[in-house]
Amino acid sequence: MLNDSIKKILQPLNLPQIDARLRPDADSTRQGLEIYDRLRQRWVALTPEEWVRQHFVAFLEKERGFPEALMGNEVSLSLNGMSRRCDTVVFTRNLKPLCIVEYKAPEVKITQKVFDQIARYNSVMQAMYLIVSNGLQHYCCRFEDDGYKFLHDIPQFENL
Repeated sequence: MLNDSIKKILQPLNLPQIDARLRPDADSTRQGLEIYDRLRQRWVALTPEEWVRQHFVAFLEKERGFPEALMGNEVSLSLNGMSRRCDTVVFTRNLKPLCIVEYKAPEVKITQKVFDQIARYNSVMQAMYLIVSNGLQHYCCRFEDDGYKFLHDIPQFENL
């Protein structure tokens, strides 16, 4: 029987359903679940943000043609001397950052603060596209000479 906090994590999102591989948390004191992350090839704690990440990565791959081999989760970067992690980075075939994706839990509103965070990461990564999602709302913008231009939808990989 799933407890209420796990039921809340497993809420339906505004993304196609996935066949998530779940198991009880290896640390029995936490009484939670873990989800298998194909990109990192390991089990990770199932949090609301991780639930969004796994759905969104599957969406990018299956619905938008993003090659799994060109995506990485929890990609490290150094920002002002501090270690940070991009939730997901999509690379070009030449392995240069093409797109950074930032995830929030479904109950977290997408605000300017979220865009400021991903823009700071992009000052290091220099990606052409930024995507923000809380699993319910998704925003994509492209970097242009005069700033960021919001797109109506998330493009197919071949159109980036």
